[in-house]
Amino acid sequence: MTSRKPEKGATTRNDLSWHPIFWSRIPISVQAHQRPGLWVTLGLLLFAAVWVTHLTLTSLSPPADNIEQLNWVHALDWGYYKHPPFPTWLLWLPARWFGANAWTSYALGTAINLATLGVLWRLLAQLRGARFATIALLAILCISYYNAGLNQYNHNTLLAFWSAASAALCWKAVTSARMRWWTALGLALGLGMLTKYQIVVTIASVFVFWLSQRGWRDPRQRLGLMLAALIALLMFIPHLQWLRTQDFAPIRYATESSLGVHLSPLARMVDVSNWLLDQLLNRALPAWILLGILIYRQRKADALRGATAPTIPARQRAGRALLLSWGLVPLLFMPLMGLATGSLLQMRWGTPFLLFAVPAVMELCASRVAWPRLGMRGALKAFVAIQLLLLLLSHLTSPFGPPAMRDRHWRAFDSSALARLVEAPARAALSGGPICVVSGPGKVAGALALRLTDHPLVLIDGRYETSPWVSADLVRRCGLLQLQQGAPLPGGTPVGALFPDLWWRVIRPVDAAAKP
Repeated sequence: MTSRKPEKGATTRNDLSWHPIFWSRIPISVQAHQRPGLWVTLGLLLFAAVWVTHLTLTSLSPPADNIEQLNWVHALDWGYYKHPPFPTWLLWLPARWFGANAWTSYALGTAINLATLGVLWRLLAQLRGARFATIALLAILCISYYNAGLNQYNHNTLLAFWSAASAALCWKAVTSARMRWWTALGLALGLGMLTKYQIVVTIASVFVFWLSQRGWRDPRQRLGLMLAALIALLMFIPHLQWLRTQDFAPIRYATESSLGVHLSPLARMVDVSNWLLDQLLNRALPAWILLGILIYRQRKADALRGATAPTIPARQRAGRALLLSWGLVPLLFMPLMGLATGSLLQMRWGTPFLLFAVPAVMELCASRVAWPRLGMRGALKAFVAIQLLLLLLSHLTSPFGPPAMRDRHWRAFDSSALARLVEAPARAALSGGPICVVSGPGKVAGALALRLTDHPLVLIDGRYETSPWVSADLVRRCGLLQLQQGAPLPGGTPVGALFPDLWWRVIRPVDAAAKP
């Protein structure tokens, strides 16, 4: 008998590629090589699940910045007394759908952080390949800003996203010279300006990269840069007008807290050095340890095989310039600002930018380290080991760790205990009526409001001008629960031994004609 030839496109008996068991026998490394983006997404979700669960279980109060946003979200405006408005706008719809509670802020903060990391990974994969991008991502996830701060939602969280998006869009705009990418870059920078004034650092990175590519020589590049700048400026004008009506309150806040400190020359040097050391050798130290382990393993393996120095393929100079512009410019910009103006550099100012330092350092080491040759199995083992150590350290220093190792950070503030101590007597003082308003320091009053049954509004420091969501009429009708930290509160009652510097009192509705 003659064997019958299978029809074109038919599957033969020996062709098992269709069978799911066949795919299950393929090594994970092969599957990951074929679909790296999917595996990175799944890995980020697993990472988030572990850290958010840990942070929730080891914190007695939500992060202070989350509380601040949950206070502000009760009123939409073109600005708030400390910052521009966009982060609060972005929280408004989730807060309406799911409630203005801690978990809503956790979910939004985590989602934006993961989106930032995803955008950066995709950009690095385009520039240097998936292996380089994945190693950089593993190192970035070892930086404290992006693990212990994963569930935080604040202006720095969103600014990091706009910075990463601006890098990706700037790459597209400069390399393609298409106006649609310049338009998108302008929109990203405009939203960044409505997020935090520190976007000026990212604007500097854009300009440095544009200069490195000699953009001034190309009419389309000149037009594109001007278009992006014009779009960003037009988006910022409504907030600028609001600033004028509010006597530039956020600018005054920034000046009073940091920019107007005017340190002496010696103090400037000390502050700048402290800031750089904290960013690179404290926050980012686990990232450098991970990269160091990988480099050591590779060189040891090369020595055993008698391998010669790696041959580095030709690199696009534009890609190198982009990585260095976003990785090094912020680390130079802020210290230079501190030296020039005497401003006090806040440690959290590195949050939106430090993640770019990792690929920048990897790029600088590329002539000595063949990143694409590094084994992912060893990288994952080292990454997991470092994460377990970080989780252990976080637990030991949390309110649930050994007493000698517990830190005094905000997460140790027991807002649930405060609510238990204050709610019943405060409600009794209000003749059983609801607690509608809590007045006091923003984070303390906000943390208490989240724990109270009535979820009252927060009158920050008793000031109506900084709390437009609270009206004097509401206080007259409902009364308020007032807190004061530090000095004793006239007519107030000490909260108790757990909160030795905190006093409270109730202003009844009939007594609320005067401002608290």
